[in-house]
Amino acid sequence: MGINIKKNDTVKVISGKEKGKSGRVYRVMPEDGRALVEKLNIVKRHTRPSATNRQGGIVEKEAPIQVSNLMVVCGKCDKPTRVSHSFLEGGKKVRVCKKCGEPLDKV
Repeated sequence: MGINIKKNDTVKVISGKEKGKSGRVYRVMPEDGRALVEKLNIVKRHTRPSATNRQGGIVEKEAPIQVSNLMVVCGKCDKPTRVSHSFLEGGKKVRVCKKCGEPLDKV
């Protein structure tokens, strides 16, 4: 089973502590089945001073979210949707919105 979420997709969280919130995916980790979404699932990490972080202290950053808890938001109908696949005339495979039938990928 593949992952139907790609980088720069707008997704909505359907379960968990961030349920109902939406954001943009900036990293997908298919080997783990997880994705990083901007400004969602924020965790606090206690870090010691280093070359990159001279101050150290408590750093807030995003933690990965399981892709089964995310749904892609269609750009046309603006609703969270399941994803199907179809082929265009040129033979290119695209992801398609199940609700309105509009392609989710840029053609």
